[in-house]
Amino acid sequence: MRATIGQIASFEDQEVEICGWLYNKRSSGKLHFLQVRDGSGTIQCVVFKGDVSPETFDGCDTLTQETSLVVRGTVRKDERSPIGYELGVNEVTPVHEAGEYPISPKEHGIGFLMEQRHLYLRSTRPHAMLRVRSEVVQACRDYMAGNDFTLVDAPVLTPAACEGTTTLFEVDYFGDSAFLTQSGQLYMEAGAMAFGKVYCFGPTFRAEKSKTRRHLTEFWMIEPEMAYCDLDQDMDLAEDMVSTVVARVLDRCQEELKVLERDTSALEKVVKPFPRISYTEAVEKVTQAGTEMAWGKDFGGDEETVLAKQFDRPVLVHRYPADIKAFYMKEDPEDARLALCVDMIAPEGYGEIIGGGQREDDLQVLERKIEAHGLPREAFEWYLDLRRYGSVPHAGFGMGLERVVGWLCGSKHVRETIPFPRTLQRLYP
Repeated sequence: MRATIGQIASFEDQEVEICGWLYNKRSSGKLHFLQVRDGSGTIQCVVFKGDVSPETFDGCDTLTQETSLVVRGTVRKDERSPIGYELGVNEVTPVHEAGEYPISPKEHGIGFLMEQRHLYLRSTRPHAMLRVRSEVVQACRDYMAGNDFTLVDAPVLTPAACEGTTTLFEVDYFGDSAFLTQSGQLYMEAGAMAFGKVYCFGPTFRAEKSKTRRHLTEFWMIEPEMAYCDLDQDMDLAEDMVSTVVARVLDRCQEELKVLERDTSALEKVVKPFPRISYTEAVEKVTQAGTEMAWGKDFGGDEETVLAKQFDRPVLVHRYPADIKAFYMKEDPEDARLALCVDMIAPEGYGEIIGGGQREDDLQVLERKIEAHGLPREAFEWYLDLRRYGSVPHAGFGMGLERVVGWLCGSKHVRETIPFPRTLQRLYP
């Protein structure tokens, strides 16, 4: 009977077949101890000389790291095992003998590991982190489905900028110019006018010449958008979704968080309500903490860290100066200098994980903003149509998947949180 290591407890005292790869091994006289992984977990397979053929026992002595193999044996309870079970082997069948594996069980530099990313994914740390990523993705999708959002996929190739023209990747589109998407938001606004509550979840691209630990040139975002929604309701959704995701990871990813040596006590404090402060209040808090910051300046990584240290859970900073926000943000009716926008800043120095707000729903105001930002009017005619035909107040946000995963896993660099990172200096593998 074929079994996976992740479900091995269901096969106690039964003979099973495991298909996997040799992660490590050691030998002691008449015994070989094979650490075999299959993607769902790792189990110790005990090969006793008296239980297998001489050819099998001798063959185990020469098995190389990452050789693919099929192991057959009986599942035995073992309190010393990290998973509580081991396999008493009666047969080992190599499938493909691996050559000398580049990533040996020793310390390697990050540059080397990034070059070997296609192989390093098999190691315990990236394996654990990408399992957490998978859980976060599924938690977000389940949350959207549970709150009556419709998935509407946004295009990757777009005719114009969403977040500013300086960070666009331009590509040739049959002799015309197209751009890799910076955000699916504009298309989600169209979706919201059709379905009420929508979201997209996919890759986005920013040609930012940044080398910080928080930036990638290709990253994933989940972007909900809601018709008949204001800034306060938008913040309610962001707060509820993040607290739900954190609770789910704490519930379902305990083993992965242990592998990553994550202090979960900090995550256990991430419960609603989250503090909400205005941009002006945030500037005051940063200044009072000893970091100089002028009103009107956007938050950088240093300012975000100083602010976040004053809270034990994410903080929602709302109503930034309109001049430093995107053209589509709605002005605050009580203060035209401000935009009805919000950023969620994670604790422990992980920075902004959500950016969003209420969108401008007045046609004439939006036309004026497009002109003021020097954007090509023809590329936004379809977007202006949303204000011509049944415009309503609407809002939404984008949550960066990699920054959230980095925060939950306690990662020092966002490049660890995506299978194949794309940075200013990395396009391989």
